[in-house]
Order: sequence, then C-alpha cells, then structure tokens
Amino acid sequence: MRNPINVLKSLSEKSQEKTYKYRRLYRNLYNPEFYLLAYQNIYANKGSMTPGVDGMTIDGISMARINRIIESMRNQNYQPKPARREYIKKKTGNKKRPLGISSADDKLVQEVVRMILESIYEESFSVKSHGFRPNKSCHTALIQIRKTFTGAKWFVEGDIKACFDSFDHAVLIRILRKRIEDEAFLNLIWKFLKAGYMEQWTYNKTYFGIPQGSGCSPILANIYLNELDEFMQGLKEKFDVGDCNRRKVSYEYESVRGRAKRLKKKYAKDWNEVSEEERKRRAKEIRDLRAVYTKLPLHDARDTNFKKIQYTRYCDDFLIGVIGSREDAESIKEEVRKFLAEELNLILSDEKTKITHTSECADFLGYKIKVSRNEGIKRRKDGIKSRPFSGVVKLYVPKENWIKKLLEYEAIKIVSDENGKEKWKAIHSGKVLNKSDIEILSDYNAKVRGLFNYYCIADNAYVIGKFGRAMKYSMMKTFAFKYKTKVSKIKKKYVKNGDFTVSYETKQGMKTSVFYNQGYGKRDSSIAGQVELLPQYKRYDRPNSLARKLKTKTCELCGSYCTDLEIHQVKKLKNLKGNSEWEKLMLKRRRKTLAVCPECHKQIHSCDEER
Repeated sequence: MRNPINVLKSLSEKSQEKTYKYRRLYRNLYNPEFYLLAYQNIYANKGSMTPGVDGMTIDGISMARINRIIESMRNQNYQPKPARREYIKKKTGNKKRPLGISSADDKLVQEVVRMILESIYEESFSVKSHGFRPNKSCHTALIQIRKTFTGAKWFVEGDIKACFDSFDHAVLIRILRKRIEDEAFLNLIWKFLKAGYMEQWTYNKTYFGIPQGSGCSPILANIYLNELDEFMQGLKEKFDVGDCNRRKVSYEYESVRGRAKRLKKKYAKDWNEVSEEERKRRAKEIRDLRAVYTKLPLHDARDTNFKKIQYTRYCDDFLIGVIGSREDAESIKEEVRKFLAEELNLILSDEKTKITHTSECADFLGYKIKVSRNEGIKRRKDGIKSRPFSGVVKLYVPKENWIKKLLEYEAIKIVSDENGKEKWKAIHSGKVLNKSDIEILSDYNAKVRGLFNYYCIADNAYVIGKFGRAMKYSMMKTFAFKYKTKVSKIKKKYVKNGDFTVSYETKQGMKTSVFYNQGYGKRDSSIAGQVELLPQYKRYDRPNSLARKLKTKTCELCGSYCTDLEIHQVKKLKNLKGNSEWEKLMLKRRRKTLAVCPECHKQIHSCDEER
C-alpha cells in the first residue's frame, strides 16, 4: 500500500491543473495507513471521545477494527450511522445550533475523505475565503478587509439564510463532479449526506444541508461556497473600471484649489510693491483657501469611470465593499441574490443583508468596520504632502460585546442609582469558588487573554483594558468571598510589585503566576499575514506514534506479544488518580493513549465499571 503522504502529495500537485479529473479515489479507502493517519489527526480532538448513536468512541481502535471498515468499503456496503443530534447555544441571541455527533468509525472515514478532498481543492480555493481553512482565520479575513477595502463607499453585509441547513445535496454532487470522476467515492459522500440523525430516540431523514459536527462538513461547505467566490471574482472583473492613479478629481476640490492657484499667480506680479500688511492679508487669504480644499474629498465620488468592488468571505458570512453609487451596491446585492437562488438553491436574507454607507459601521465577525473620512494632510519622509488617513478601513471593538462577556462570566451586574442611571458593580464568580487559587487565577486569565487575543488587531483594542480591569476586580472579590474577608486584605496578601500574584506548588518546587499584565495595545496586524504556507500534505508528514505502537505488536501494559493491539484512550490525564498500573503508566508518560492487548483492555474497563 502507498504511503498516504505520497498519495496526498500527488493529489495536491494535480490540483493546479484546472481541467484535471480525479479518478480511482475510492481505492484509497482500502489503505489501512490512511485510517492510522486519520486516527493520529483526530484522537486528540475534544469530541473524539464523545459517543455516537452506537455508544462507541474512538477508544479501542485496532487493526481488526480498521480492517472491518476496509472490508465493508471493498464490498461497497459501508453504511454511515445516523448522527446523534445535540444543540449548542449560539453566540448571539437565545437560539441553539444543531450539532451532529457521528459514530467513532464514521469519524475515521470522514477524516480520510476530508484529507483527500482537502488535497484536491485547498490549493484552488479563493484567497477571499477564510473559514475552515489551514492558516486562515477571522483575523486573516479582517486584515484582508483592512488592506483591500480602502476608499470603499458602500458595504453590502451578506447573510445567507440557514446556510448550512440549506445546502442542496444534488447541487453539491454536481459541483464535485466537475473535478471528480469516481462514482464510488461520490456515492460514499452521498451516503454521509443522507445518513440522517437521531433526536429523542427518533430517526429523521436529511433532505438538505450538511450536518454540522461531521469531520468532512467544513471542506464540503467550502467546496459549495467556492462557487460564490468564483462568481464574485467574475463580477469584480466585469464591474471594475478605471485606474487608481487617474481618478477624476472632485469639482469642489478642483474649484477651490484653482482659485487659490490663480490668486497666488495674481498676487505674485506686484508682491514686492505692496506693503507688509497687504502681503500678510494676501498670504492669509491663500492659506485659508488651502485649508478649505485640503479638507475636501480629493476624488469625485460620482465618477462613473472609476468603480471597484472587493469581497471577503468567512464561512457563510461575507462582506462586499463598493466604490460606486448606492444603485451599484443595490445592483450587486441583487446579482448575488439571483446567483445564490438559481445556481446554489440558497436564499439571501433580505432582512439581514444590509447596504451600509461606509461612514457608518458594518458588522462582520464580531467587529465594527467603517472607512475613515479624515482628510488630514501629513508630510511624508520625502517631503511630499499626502492624505494617509483618507479612505482607510478602521476596525473597532463593539462596546456591547465586551460588556456582554462580563455579564456572561458573572463578573459584573448592572444596577440603577436613584436617578435611574445604570452603574456596574463587580461581583464574585460562584462557578470557581471551589477551585484552588491558581485555578481561579488561570480561569480569569484565560478569559481576559481570549477576548484580547481576538480583538488585538482592532484600532481601539485598548478598550479591552476596561474589560480586564473589571475581570481583575471580580477575581479579587471571588478571593475575598472564598476566604470570607475584604478585598483590601486580599490585595495586601496577593499583590506584589503591582501584580496580583499566586504561588503554587509543583514537582519542581514553588512557582508563581500573575494576573494578565501584557497590556492591551493594538497588535501588529502584519504578523498574521506572514504565516509560512506549506502544502497540505506536509501537515501530516510527521512521525505517527500511534501507528508505530500498533505495529510493534507488544502490549505496553503486560509486555505480551499480541497481533491485535487496541488503543486505550482517556479524555483527560488530570482525571487519572494513579490508583492502577495503567493510570501510573499514562501519567508517567504523559500520554492519553496506551497500546494494550484485548485482555488488558477488558481489565482496564472492568476497573472503571467497578468504580
């Protein structure tokens, strides 16, 4: 059997040929090395130990189990199990998002399919797409907007109604067929799409949508929405006109500037003949005119010979920037709506898809975005005057977002004074009262760092400092409540050299940790754009320790020779107490996995049941 890395490399290299058709992909599902690589990729994931409808988890993976999957693939009778549906709360509002939890075997197969699809499609995806992609993130999407939306006059905030639940299965297969000519492989994907889900012990068929939670859902969603990316690129090529260096100057600017030039030329004729007082009056008149035109927009916003659109997408959210009229923005919105409806069977929400003037804020990925109207002049290093602030895209932290986080973390409560004015009051967090000092500090630090790290590229990132100070005071109140004392006494005990400091014991001796003190200044946005982009197959080209364990055929617990080892896996090492030999071995090696013989594996689980 071929090394999976070499297979993925070959697929990735062929992806550069747009007319190339992929055939005989399904045979890769006969390769046990692919499943071992898939297991290596997913075993550490948070949901890997969550059982599906059959109650099984990734724990107990073995070559025998992999071979059973391969045999069903050869016979083409592999049938994915329905996903177990759960609901998770959305970030905004009280609505919940459906999440499909696949069975353990399905997770393995999905990961193999995902790797194959990623190698085929990733290199051909648009640079405007940032969701669910390697080396891409919300930050890369926002930085792209900052760099490319300069001078935009209108925003079109795109929102696709129930996007992931509305994907048309037939349309998706049609899109896949553009590059893949392997009906067995496409049929496997079709089976996953039609597997259905179990909710309240009732089976439900799936007629539309991609199950959120499935391993190959993100790549399938990007393949589907890449059609929109390509449409927008075509629309941009058709819409864009004019040269940035030859833009029409606005009439108002040219009129006042021309008047200042004419006066300067007129006054120069008899400059040496007039009095000093008259010279000052003339100079002031010219300066006043210059002050007027330097504050006027340089370019004509109504210039029909200069139009541009920019586009950025993250998952199902997208933002379009338009240099043009509102009518142009309305026309673009209508063309996008028509394309989505006719080609992808998706609905553009009229209610949520807004057209906003860029002097006002658009909402995208939790940020407020607007375009600066500051016409201030600054002299460059070479002495030439320029307008470095005009048309620049600004990213802002919405105040309501960090206040909402404070309320969510139970760090403050909002009360009203006698005049009905709202005030914040820091409160202790009951959720962490029973934790140790270092755990309480770590919990607060994680929340502060998490929010700042997300908003660190904002132009007003410093406002997270207010969030940090409120969290710090809440933490001190939590300590005071825990030890039944006052905040002032907590400060005396824990504050050292200006930092809130907690000492804790480790095997290496006493250590200290402090409350977040790295500042809240705006971070250099260029860092996110300097990630070294490696071919996708390179990400998997690393030693596969789990595969090596299975191939050694030696039980790590009893040392016996065994041709069918199983991998025992636990969710978290910190849950182990070290009461048994296998727990001691895992803790010693600091690994969540152990290759054991079936007999030892039974004993491990029998001990768990006894507890």
